Amino acid sequence: MADGGRAGEVVGLSVPGGGGFVGRRRERELLARVLESARTGAGGSAVLLRGEAGIGKTALLEWTEARARGSGFQVLRAVGAEADAEVAFAALHEVLLPLLPDLHVLPTRQREALECALRLREGAPAGGFLVGAAALTLLAEAARDRPLLVVVDDLHWVDSSSAQVLAFLHRRVGDVPVAMVAACRPGVGEAEGWPAPLLEVGALAPEDAGTLLRSRHPGLAAATAHRLLSEAAGNPLALVELPAQLDENALRGIDPLPDGLPLGQRLERVFADRLEALSPDAARVLLLAALGGGAAGLTGTWLQRVAGEKTGQVLRHIETIGLARLDSSGRLVFRHPLMRSAVLSRATEAEKRRAHRTLAAQKAADDPRRLVHEASAATGPDEDLARELQQAGQLIAARGGDAEGALLLDRAAALSAGPADRASRLTWAAVMAARGGRLAYTARLVRELRRSPVPDDIAPLFAYAVVYVDQSHRIEFESSFTLLPAALDALTEPDAQSFDGLVEQVFFKLLLASAYTGDPRGWRALDKHLPHVSELARLCHRAWSDTPRTAHGVGPELAALADRLSEEQEAGSAWLLLWTASAVDAVDHRMLRRFTGQYAYATQGSLAKAKCHQDYLHGRWEAADDCLREAEAAADLGYHCNALLFRHYHAHFLAGRGDEEGLRQTAASIEPVARAAGMRFVTDHLEHLRGMAALAHGRHEEAYTRLAELSPPGVLPTGLAWFQLPFFDFVDAAVHTGRWAEARAHVAAGRTARMAELSGHHAFLLAAAAAFAAPDEEAEACYREACAVPGADRWVFPMARLRLVHGVWLRRHHRAGARDLLREAHQAFVRLGATPWAERCAQELRAAGDRVGTGTGDARLLTGQELRIATLAATGLSNKEIGRELGLSPRTVATHLYKVFPKLGITSRAALAQALREGGPPEPDPAAAV
Repeated sequence: MADGGRAGEVVGLSVPGGGGFVGRRRERELLARVLESARTGAGGSAVLLRGEAGIGKTALLEWTEARARGSGFQVLRAVGAEADAEVAFAALHEVLLPLLPDLHVLPTRQREALECALRLREGAPAGGFLVGAAALTLLAEAARDRPLLVVVDDLHWVDSSSAQVLAFLHRRVGDVPVAMVAACRPGVGEAEGWPAPLLEVGALAPEDAGTLLRSRHPGLAAATAHRLLSEAAGNPLALVELPAQLDENALRGIDPLPDGLPLGQRLERVFADRLEALSPDAARVLLLAALGGGAAGLTGTWLQRVAGEKTGQVLRHIETIGLARLDSSGRLVFRHPLMRSAVLSRATEAEKRRAHRTLAAQKAADDPRRLVHEASAATGPDEDLARELQQAGQLIAARGGDAEGALLLDRAAALSAGPADRASRLTWAAVMAARGGRLAYTARLVRELRRSPVPDDIAPLFAYAVVYVDQSHRIEFESSFTLLPAALDALTEPDAQSFDGLVEQVFFKLLLASAYTGDPRGWRALDKHLPHVSELARLCHRAWSDTPRTAHGVGPELAALADRLSEEQEAGSAWLLLWTASAVDAVDHRMLRRFTGQYAYATQGSLAKAKCHQDYLHGRWEAADDCLREAEAAADLGYHCNALLFRHYHAHFLAGRGDEEGLRQTAASIEPVARAAGMRFVTDHLEHLRGMAALAHGRHEEAYTRLAELSPPGVLPTGLAWFQLPFFDFVDAAVHTGRWAEARAHVAAGRTARMAELSGHHAFLLAAAAAFAAPDEEAEACYREACAVPGADRWVFPMARLRLVHGVWLRRHHRAGARDLLREAHQAFVRLGATPWAERCAQELRAAGDRVGTGTGDARLLTGQELRIATLAATGLSNKEIGRELGLSPRTVATHLYKVFPKLGITSRAALAQALREGGPPEPDPAAAV
């Protein structure tokens, strides 16, 4: 922990003499629930504590750790340190250190990736997703014996590589007995992209603050106590530390208290006063600890070398003053982060440079931290050191640490001897930062670069960085069409600098902007440069430029091409592969798995978007809220375009479930931004989704009107992304409004365009639409043909709709098999949470004389958490009220209920009480059909 295991005493949240923990009841109840969920097997969970320095976050972490140990948990912990913020996977190494003897349990590829990331073997690790998968496997194996608690203090100082792996773990610990609790300060680097529920740790309540002050300083005069309580404003550290600095007359109220200072300065002044009593040797040791702390802090023989024979004396001196102490691992740690700040604020620049030189001398020649310390010790330009930093940064980026590489390139720029080298290194830093998920940092570097003319030879790289910021951060595509065509022209000139294959990345960025907007300027530039890009880039262009007419055969060609790529080629082509496959619904588990080794956020974000869409297409609707979690993480990182797209993907689930209120709210939040940016990719599909939601509720005329505006009868328009989805819904709406000619014209257009050759999904949707529109004498054969399309069952939602329509047709024509089809459709809709569709099935089943849902539910299938939520919902509590009761977000409650309904064989909250009472599904409610 940040202060070596005594933070509860340091910040005054425990009362001497066994009085217990002061205040924080709400926080402790939530943390206790997190532990209980993991201990009882209800599922792993996480929480992030955020608050100002001294507010008591570390005390809460230690309370959680003590409670966990008492409940049989194994505790893994790490503390973020500024000195290690540029060292990829430093904090992850600290977390996993106790588990490293068990690395042999990992699959070979995962073990090697984790060993490389943690510098346990030579070589470049595959990256964070594979590292994250390895870490998750390691945690899961350890949790077989007893539950785990992962504690991370000072998350704001954790290196980006570790932070993203920890975020990866949080999203996936739901099924293993692992609790994760972290703490960070606001506004100090922020814990970017951390997906855990946020618990703000604010000031102590006035009553609790008074209790703490009186317990620590019982002799205070009333007036003094009143003034201290006012000045401390509920900050525990201030309540404990400030009175200790007052003389007897001030404590007794004889002399007035000093004038008030801002909280941070006041506390640092307290520590600074203690520093005045330090001997020169102790001051030097503390400065070294402040500059080189964290997992790489002063330990063992290192400390002996620094202080020599005086080591014991120096340590006793430091501990007596109360600034720092040795923890259980022999590492010198500060009692509180502000003490470290005080040490640094007191040191002169010359003293800091000397300390950095000392720290650098202790690092191996190939250790990036050596270069960081050397850079901090430099007094002016140093081109040799700048080149070393650049090489180290590029090496770290190649190993998956783009964010850390950007920091080293930024330092290299500061040491550059000439403006051209400085601009080049700053530009590379901007690009790496964007890839590594540090978009705000990229934006700052771009602003800095714009203050001076950008050299012509790096103009394409600069354009790429600018577009990265504009396209992701501001959701603006105009710069793509004004800057990227010229960048492509420059990059494809004879003897042009390649910038590590930048032409391919610029081409893809322009392709993405063109696909999102349909802007002809982008497509013209892409057409012009097709000869200059790879076969894969040309295939991606073919897949998106006019999908109904140009994407035939893309799927098989992509599979064959991907098999020929080396690992290095594949790593650089992940975006192109994913985006090409997305055009023809060819992203599958195999492709998702093969990219779990790509760590940079740019690839991670693309992978997550592809997965969200595949979850929708393949009926994994229980994962719908993953879209929202990814949106929040993307927004925290500054990737607002990704955040918008994740919410757009979530809207598909809402429309499929017939949740029109949710769809309206989502559209209200993203449509104005998308429309302003000209993102037809989003605005067209929002209109399609409104039509699909109208279909769910039986408003077929409205649905037809909306869908016909996107795709007129018999026309497969250019530029309509994923045209196959509105194509299927259009035919459904046309048939239900009696527009048979229009429906058949659409089917004929699909056949003429050889739509079935685009993918298995296209083939199934065309066959299903043809069955909908078929005359009675051909209908039965068409239904059977649609069901016989290879892989048809993979497309759960449209298959359920096909079975519904087929079952209705059979019932109305007095044919056998109607009930079986309707039951299958009903079960699928219930599992998806598509309540309006399930209710329509129920009506048709009742019309066929069938009991709805009999024998399909069993309350014993519910997890402990699901049972608690279902029981509360059955009493009539809303999701918000349930969340407040259980310490969950309303969205999490809704996700659990979506899982509960199919397990109980019901479609609505009204049926919960009976289903729980009987341990199975309820009797059909005739009113549900109304």
